Amino acid sequence: MARILLIDDDNSLREVVQFILTDAGHEVLPAADGTAGLELLTREPDLVITDIRMPGMDGMEVLRRVREIPAAPPVIMLTAHGTVEQAVEAMQLGAFTYLLKPFAREELKLTVDKALHTRSLEVDNVRLRRLLKQRAPESGMVYSSSLMADLMEMLRRVAPSDATVLISGESGTGKELVARACHDLSDRWDKPFITVNCGAIPGTLMESELFGHTRGAFTGAGQASPGRIRAAQGGTLFLDEIGELPLDLQPKLLRVLDTKQVDPVGGTHPIDVDFRLVCATHRDLETETAQGRFREDLLFRINVLQLAMPSLRDRSEDVGPLWDHFTRLHGGQDLASDPDLLKALEGRPWRGNVRELKNLNQRLVLMRQSDTLTLADLERLAPRAGELQPVTADREAMEGGLPLGPLPAGGLSLVALEKEVIRRALDICGGNRSKTAAYLGIPRHVLVYRINKYEIR
Repeated sequence: MARILLIDDDNSLREVVQFILTDAGHEVLPAADGTAGLELLTREPDLVITDIRMPGMDGMEVLRRVREIPAAPPVIMLTAHGTVEQAVEAMQLGAFTYLLKPFAREELKLTVDKALHTRSLEVDNVRLRRLLKQRAPESGMVYSSSLMADLMEMLRRVAPSDATVLISGESGTGKELVARACHDLSDRWDKPFITVNCGAIPGTLMESELFGHTRGAFTGAGQASPGRIRAAQGGTLFLDEIGELPLDLQPKLLRVLDTKQVDPVGGTHPIDVDFRLVCATHRDLETETAQGRFREDLLFRINVLQLAMPSLRDRSEDVGPLWDHFTRLHGGQDLASDPDLLKALEGRPWRGNVRELKNLNQRLVLMRQSDTLTLADLERLAPRAGELQPVTADREAMEGGLPLGPLPAGGLSLVALEKEVIRRALDICGGNRSKTAAYLGIPRHVLVYRINKYEIR
């Protein structure tokens, strides 16, 4: 049923245990000491049973050596009354359990069955994870253009390595999706993927967020924090907008990359870390380096492999597939798009890239007038620049387009104008804030902020 490595210097006990396990249907590999037992590890046993006290290499050292093996088999420790404390220590080092001598035949068989069952579950779990990885899509990447096909082919070659990757490109092109795909296609795919937006965390907090801190390291540090780098242990750390990383922290990040050790704020000794770094930026880091805003040595370190994300206007053939994907995401499978609409969408400049396309799609889905998205919906809800209609004060004209006419010579209040526009938009959308935000082309939280600010009821 299983191959079991049995290590014990007591010949009588070893023969009895071998008989019991063989009688139960297992293949037993006997060894009289730790050194001989380690040589039999090449036979890839499913389970290791070892005595703790043996001349030469003892059972504790055997356990340490076994635990170093990838996908190590479980280890059962055999111990006498005088070595119970060592057996507990072995459990802390990763042993499955221990048996106290003398043990009964059924106790031995039951313990072996439990260990082998646990081993079987672990093997099945690894197999299923590998199967899922093979079948999983590349983190939701949607494309049909040759530009993206070439980039994804490069990504498949880059991902299995541990080399640092720098993803460049305009805002909204999908750099984080590519970073996620780089993680999913790597051997670290089942470990953490930790994202840090370097432009979203204040500079005063960035050091402790990245590197962690000890308790009492600074005012307000009531508890220790491991930091994002240690949170990515075994997996991938994605530093989005790395060009925004404060200049004084860049040498510390460079040291972590070089030494594979992190120094928490307030700590007294470095901590070993193992992670893969993926970075992204919309800035030209070479220009930033020339102007003294980014360290040249750090740029050399993170720019081992570079993936350049093309803008959406450079791959217009991806607009249609992306639009259909977002339509299913926002409106379900039954919602269709008119061919004239798709053709018009391909001709747009898309300065906001895929993010702009996604937001526009959500607006049209929310405000559509039928089960088909049409060119009329696009022209009504998102006219091109310069196509806005003249100002009128009535609701009917507002529904046809946002008003803008000659400004009064005596001046006007922008605050009052914005408040009035929001009030009328809410009226048109029946007070629904999500629809009103889509109608105005702004995020919902921005609308809610302005409603509260202007005390609009």
